Order: sequence, then C-alpha cells, then structure tokens
Amino acid sequence: MTSTIDTGTATESVDAVVLGAGVAGLYQLHQLREHGLNVKAFDAAGDVGGTWWWNRYPGARFDSEGYIYQYLFDEKLYKDWAWRQKFPGQPEIERWMQWVAERLDLRRDIRFNTRITAAHYDEDRGRWLVHTDRGDVVDTQFFVSCAGMLSAPLRNIEGTDTFEGQLVYSSSYPAEGLDLAGKRVGVVGVGATGIQIIQTIAPEVGHLTVFARGPQYVLPMKNPTYTKADQDWYHSRFEELRNTLPHTFTGFEYDFEHAWADCTPEQRQEILEEIYQDGSLKLWLAGFGEMFFDAEVSEVVSEFVRGKMRERLKNDPHLVDTLVPTDFGFGTHRVPLENGYLEVYHQDNVDLVNVRNNPIAQIRPTGIELADGTLHEFDVIILATGFDAGTGALTRIDIRGRNGRSLTDEWGRDIRTTMGLAKHGYPNLLTTAVPLAPSAALCNMTTCLQQQTEWITRAIKDLQTEGKTTIEPTKEGEDAWVDHHEEVAGATLVANTSSWYLGSNVPGKPRRVLSYIGGVGTYRQKCDEEAAAGYPSFSRT
Repeated sequence: MTSTIDTGTATESVDAVVLGAGVAGLYQLHQLREHGLNVKAFDAAGDVGGTWWWNRYPGARFDSEGYIYQYLFDEKLYKDWAWRQKFPGQPEIERWMQWVAERLDLRRDIRFNTRITAAHYDEDRGRWLVHTDRGDVVDTQFFVSCAGMLSAPLRNIEGTDTFEGQLVYSSSYPAEGLDLAGKRVGVVGVGATGIQIIQTIAPEVGHLTVFARGPQYVLPMKNPTYTKADQDWYHSRFEELRNTLPHTFTGFEYDFEHAWADCTPEQRQEILEEIYQDGSLKLWLAGFGEMFFDAEVSEVVSEFVRGKMRERLKNDPHLVDTLVPTDFGFGTHRVPLENGYLEVYHQDNVDLVNVRNNPIAQIRPTGIELADGTLHEFDVIILATGFDAGTGALTRIDIRGRNGRSLTDEWGRDIRTTMGLAKHGYPNLLTTAVPLAPSAALCNMTTCLQQQTEWITRAIKDLQTEGKTTIEPTKEGEDAWVDHHEEVAGATLVANTSSWYLGSNVPGKPRRVLSYIGGVGTYRQKCDEEAAAGYPSFSRT
C-alpha cells in the first residue's frame, strides 16, 4: 500500500542522511563517505560534539577513562591525541571532537543549527524524504539515526517560565557559564549530572539547596593529571585496547575477574575494597558479575557501598536517608563517579531537601514550591531532571514508515527494535543508541557506537554489492530479538528496579529494559553472525 503522507517537494537528493554529529554521527559520516556515498549530516547544535556540545554544565566530564573513549579504526588518529587527565572534562572532550572533525574534514558535509523535524518513507520510490526546520526536504535512500541515547531532555516541572531569576537546564547550560558567586542556587536532581554540578558549584555559591528524590549509589573518582609518560603508556596499548574493548561485558578495558563462589567472605571483602580504591567504575563493571543475578550477592555488595557512603556522610540520619539507596541493588541503576560529592553536604552553605514524599509542585516567580506549600527562594535554579532515554530523540521527530505508520505511536505502545539497529516497518532506517542494544545504556559509548556504525556500513555495502536497494527487519526477526532480549533482561535484577534504565522516569512510557544486558562482546558476536549469515532477520530487496 502506498503512503498517503504529504511528503513535500525535495530540495536536494543524497544517498544517505545522518542524524547527529556526535561520536556516532561523525564516524558514520566518515565511513559512508569513504564508501563513496553522497552523505549529509544534520545537527541542531552549533558544532560537532553531540552530548559534549550540549552538556556544558559545571563539572561535566567522562566517567569512562579517556583513552578508551576514542575511535579505534585509525592508529595514528588515536595516538595523535593526548588526554590531559584520566577522566577529561567537557571542554577538553569538545576540543577532541572538533579536532577529529578537522582531521577527517567532516564539517563540509554537516549542517549545524538545523533540526530534523520529520522523515517520511515514500514506498513508491523506496526512499525517505527528510524535513528540517530550515525548510530543507532531502530525498535520501538511507536515513541513519545517530541522535544519541540521552539527547531528549525532560522538562516536566510546571511554572518554569514564571521564574524571575535565572533558570537553566543542565542539558542546555550556557557555554559562557553563569555567575553563581554569592548567590542562592537551587539544584533539582541528584543523578549523574546533578552530582557533577553540585560538587563543582558548592564552593562558589552563596547558598546551595539540593532537591533529591531518588538516591544513587556513588563511587569516588580518582582523576590524576597525565604526564607524557602516562600518555605514552596508553598510546602503546592501542592494539591491546582495540582487540580487547569490543569483547568485554561493557566495552571497558576491564571485565569480571572473580567468581563469588570461589571466594571466602574475607576474600570477597578484600576484593571489593581493592577495586573500590581503584577510583573508577571497576567495582560496578568488573567486580562480581553475580550481583546482577543473585539477590544475596547483590545485597552484600550493595551494603559494602552503602557502608562507604554512610561513613562519608558521618552517619547523619537525614543525609543517609536521603542519599543512600536501600530499595534497589548496587549496579542495577546507573552508577555515577564523583569527587567529593558526599562531603559537600557537610558545608554550612548547603541544604538538602528530600522530595521523595513531598514533591516539587511548581516553580514560582521567586523559587521552588513543594507540595506542602513550602517555598524555597532562589536567584538561580538549575534543573538536572534527566532524559527520555533511548527513544526520545526519535519519538520527537515525525517519522513515518510503510503505510504511514508512526514510530512515535508504535514506541508509545511497545518499545521494539531488531538488535537496536533497525525497526520493522521502516525500510532503510538504520539506528544507533536506541533500545535493545548495549549502547542504549550499559556500555562505554564509543566502543558500542563504533561497532554499530561499522555494522550499518557493512549492511549498506552488502546490499549494494548484491544489487539490492532496501533492508528492513522482518516481523519474525524482530519478534525473535525482542524475545531474546526479554529472556536475558528478565534473568537480571535490573528488570525489577525502577529507573530510567526501564523508562520509569517518563510518565506513560512502556516499561522495558532499554539496554541489551547480554554483554557487549556477545552482542557484537550476534551482530557479526547476522551479517555473515546473509541477514536472515531482515528482508532485503
């Protein structure tokens, strides 16, 4: 059946449109261009960087080690950049991405300050018409989404436009920063972003009030400044990292090394202490893998981390009750790294407000009003209220596939993809960082995004080599992947928690574990097997 959508008149024709100019988008553009395709990338930002262009809030930085958050397809590209710290901050990350864009001459094929608003599939011609807010209507064979999994901010507090002071969202923090010295500042949210902001601005503000709803397990970050010797050391590991990262459980350099059953209780505590002192995410991603499946193991590891947090909070009842989780296990939510975050709450100029049972009602002209009528007055309000993860970037675009079907409507009923790479009913729509792949949440992003863009490039090459023009998951192929995903996720404790990992932070969002939890290496193997077998989960014509 032919779509009845009014597709408009094309203003130009290309082989592929790439949505986004972040880590995935830059590499995808480079690959498709090297393959000989005429490609145009679009990004609403003013320059390259993706999340690292938008998230310029105080304290924004990697919690992956910088030397693994890099492209691994070119040894010289890898070695010619040297990080100044183990966990670099946003300004340095943005400079790196600008450097990559210059090195690969990518900007000439990217349109910045241009938002894609719609993409409609024309069944008669087997091509997409992609619309932008600048009036472009681009006729393209392939539409590749590299929009990012945390790029659709939630803005669901009433009254933000009434505030008479300065109000900013962390996801659109002004590049020039804010003058916070001596001011009354309110921060809403204690997720990874809120934590970075709070620990950074606390020393400079006049008074800081933090509004916390969901407590988070946190791990202390050790972030040494790198010497030339340090840079030479990690540069010398290029081959090792290129061969290792794609095959670990989470795309980091470390993996689970210890079996719970093989250790005595004393040995377990020694191991936990040792990897806690590493100052990285190692306790989460390379401790005891059993904590994701076994409630008793989870409780022991969780209590270990709780004990560390309570000690740093000096066992203050209010701080412990508000900031230390008790109703979910360590690692079943995102685990932030921090640097002196818990100690902030001992400062005389910092107050912590627990809004778990007394939520924020609305923003008033002078501040934040709670449900019980309490009004907290501020000069500046910073909202770190999270994202519509995984799906939000695409559901905010009018994407129509075969028979005019709407991706927004479909994902509003049930979140389904085929390997996080495509969606049944949407030919030649290829995706990264969407649900049902590790890149939706549980991965060192560059590891997973490189793998997905390389798979997409291979799929397009194979299609063209065989003289075919369209690739689309079959219903049976998609059903099989969703069933496999659910079987894997259902065996873990992650499926029993309430967090953005399941879309719980978005009212009405279908509940499903967003990230594939079978492991980055396993996922990669399954993707490779799919391609090597001739794409049996897809229809190619």
